[in-house]
Parts: sequence; structure tokens; C-alpha cells
Amino acid sequence: MSMKLEMKDTPGQLVAALKPISEVGGNIIAVIHQRDEKKDGDTLSVQIVLEIQEQRLGDLITLIKAQGVSILRIGKEHLLYKQTVIMIGHLMHTDLGDTIDKIDCTGFAEVIGHLCTGFAEVTDLHIAMPAINERSSARLEIKAANEESMEQAVNILRDVAREKKLLIIEPLEECP
Repeated sequence: MSMKLEMKDTPGQLVAALKPISEVGGNIIAVIHQRDEKKDGDTLSVQIVLEIQEQRLGDLITLIKAQGVSILRIGKEHLLYKQTVIMIGHLMHTDLGDTIDKIDCTGFAEVIGHLCTGFAEVTDLHIAMPAINERSSARLEIKAANEESMEQAVNILRDVAREKKLLIIEPLEECP
């Protein structure tokens, strides 16, 4: 199982977020945490891969939230809708990472049982950069938990494209 958590960027917060996993008998497989110096704010995101008995998941969610940690995503099959789009323009000069972050932050996810709703993210990215002063192209695959989240993510992408003067070709494919 995987989880994406958001927590305050303060000493000891990561340990506090991970401790409940052992308290419910879970086993941490991987923790991915990379401090982003460019990111404004006092929060950070952490990806966790863990083993846990499904019946203990509710207890884990309660314990993690009690630590003041937000659960942005949980589960394996949470992204059921997919769209692929092409973006063309000066992608690197207009901060492609910022564009992806805006899609990935389509709101917080609510956990219902073990399914995650209200969430979309860029799951695949391929970039072609012919020369430093020429336009680049990128193929982005966006996956979402539901149609509403997908529409929200695509609308964010359209707004960013207008703002940054990028061309979007959409959708290349769409499948629930």
C-alpha cells in the first residue's frame, strides 16, 4: 500500500507521522522525502510504501491524523481515470515543475474505507527539447480518482497554459 502525507515542516514531524505505522503492526517498505527549497509554505509531502493488514487501516488513519498530519492519498487503485495531453511551448522557461505541482494539488483527498477520492496527479511525463531557444513539447499522463477530479486537473492545466502561453492538445486518450 502507498500513502502520500502532508505535514508541518518542523523537526520531529516525520517521526511522529511514521510512528503510528508500527503501533498498528505495519511495516515500512520505503519513505520518499525530498525537501523542496523552492516551495513556499511550511509544509512538506512524504510518500510512504508500507505493508499493513487491511482491517488495521482505519486505526492507522486515525492515529496519523491525530498527529496533525494530512493524508493526501492512500491505496493502490485510487486513480481510475486517465487522460493524456501534449503541451507545447517554452516549458522549461515557464517552470514545468510548477505546472505539475498545480495539477498534483487538486485538493485534499478524503479517505472512504480504503479508497481515495478527490485527487488527480501527473503520473507520466515525457519531454522533447530540440534546442535551448526553441519550443519544447511534453506528453503528460494525468490520472484521477473520479471524473470531477480529472475535470478539475484539466481545467488547471488549461488555466496554466493560458497564463504561460502554452499550447495544449487534449485529450489523446481517455478511459475510466
